[in-house]
Amino acid sequence: MGTFFRNSTLKWCLLIWTFLYATALGFIPLPKLKSVQSPLDSSEPGPKQVAVIGAGAAGASTAYSLRKYADSLGIPVNITVFERDSYVGGRSTTVNVFDDPAYPIELGASIFVKVNYNLVNASQELGLNVRGASYERPQETNEVLGVWDGEQFVFVMEDSSSWWNIAKLIWRYGLAPIRAQNLMKATVSKFLQLYDEPMFPFKSLTAAAASVGLLDATSTPGATFLDKNNVSPDFARELIQASTRVNYGQNLPLIHGLESMVCLATDGAVSVEGGNWRIFEGMLKSAQADVRLNHTITSINRKLDNTVTISFQDQHTKQRADFDDVVIAGPFQYSGITITPPLEHNPDNIPFHTLHVTLFSSPHRLSWKYFNLKSPSDLPPETILTTLPRGTDLGNTENGVGPAGFWSISTLRTVDAPSETTEQQFVYKIFSPERPTANFIRDILDLEHPGTATKPPSTGITDLPTDDVSWSHEKIWHPYPFLYPRVTFEDPILAPNIWYTGGIESFISTMETSALMGKNVAALMTRAWQDQDEDGEVRGLDDAPVVQPDEQDERVEL
Repeated sequence: MGTFFRNSTLKWCLLIWTFLYATALGFIPLPKLKSVQSPLDSSEPGPKQVAVIGAGAAGASTAYSLRKYADSLGIPVNITVFERDSYVGGRSTTVNVFDDPAYPIELGASIFVKVNYNLVNASQELGLNVRGASYERPQETNEVLGVWDGEQFVFVMEDSSSWWNIAKLIWRYGLAPIRAQNLMKATVSKFLQLYDEPMFPFKSLTAAAASVGLLDATSTPGATFLDKNNVSPDFARELIQASTRVNYGQNLPLIHGLESMVCLATDGAVSVEGGNWRIFEGMLKSAQADVRLNHTITSINRKLDNTVTISFQDQHTKQRADFDDVVIAGPFQYSGITITPPLEHNPDNIPFHTLHVTLFSSPHRLSWKYFNLKSPSDLPPETILTTLPRGTDLGNTENGVGPAGFWSISTLRTVDAPSETTEQQFVYKIFSPERPTANFIRDILDLEHPGTATKPPSTGITDLPTDDVSWSHEKIWHPYPFLYPRVTFEDPILAPNIWYTGGIESFISTMETSALMGKNVAALMTRAWQDQDEDGEVRGLDDAPVVQPDEQDERVEL
């Protein structure tokens, strides 16, 4: 009787305090986050409470897989996903040309391929429409891809029968394309062993990579790895390096051999209609996750019982919540999270690449003059990759763009301009290490330069007349690390009940591998729960407790 009275009184006090707290904030209700159940609430343990920090590929895949594993084992779980940005998808996000949702353009990760089993399977399970990656291209030229070295196109691929392109490759490079293809298949075959037992799930990425024989590829620069496997320097420089540059902004002497091979695995390239971010949105919905956008995690407090308290803030309040497990689903060095007590080993600070993405629409085609073509009838290829000229050796320097000055230029599609009097617009995407200048845009579109006597040269694309550039969008990313050769990688377990997906980035940095590591963490977590509950009891579902306001912040304001 006395215990019941004390508990009831405590609950009424908490209820009244919560009402007053919400009133003081202007009737802003407290989020109904799932926190660890207090012993006062019930003698029965509640569902597992899991926080996932990040709603990109890794975080969404963690939630998606965790729901599947937990449901199959009969383990109740509440999943809360915190995302500091205002959208789901991380590096996979779209922007709309002219702010028209009929014209979504991928700002980051544009395609996935048939060996990306996690993304392929999820898109099918979620009922998403998938189409060929080149579905919307203008198709005004037969030359779909060219490699530019700053002076000339060293290779051009036509949109014709595949046997003709293969014949051109063999004629120019001998057996190098076949050797490179076989090497890629052998390397990818080793990597795919990580998807299944006995390798999956893996507690150590380093040990798993060693077991499947991939450390030779990760420890060796791409140029050396290809040379050791009898791939000719010309083919490596002109074709493979063009691929490592567009995908990672890095030349073969800098990037390790494994990632060089991943860049060649392009068979069956597809994208999701409306944007690849829809895969991750669908994953989170399927996981029944409580997704908290515009929420920034500031600290994680590790408790003696191995549960954790997370402190976070949104646009209005600073709060805390307790969880059984937390997953840091992104590079730790950019998280801004303080962990107390400190981890015995913090993840490495890996230098990330700075990438400028410039999207714009224009009625003008790319200039045949700029690319040193013979006549106006010679249109540049729709996708222009770049490499270094023969004899140019930048070594393994990070600033390796060379004479071309950009990593790639792609003609993505045509769109109808908002005004009926305006011509049809071509939509372009530029990847570059620096922001493209207005004069560079003028050059590639063959526009006149203003006289410097009356007006100083403009500095950016937004300074160009709307008749020439009708719409533009610029973004600076840190989308992938410098993939230096290395033989050790961060483990997915940072501390008891604190999990990490970011170790995969310096191994292979893709949407698919991030999704794989999220699935791996989910599998390891549910196995850990099984080990803890060897008695086989099924935990019961319970109502979610309310988030605790941060005593050092909100309670002072009251």
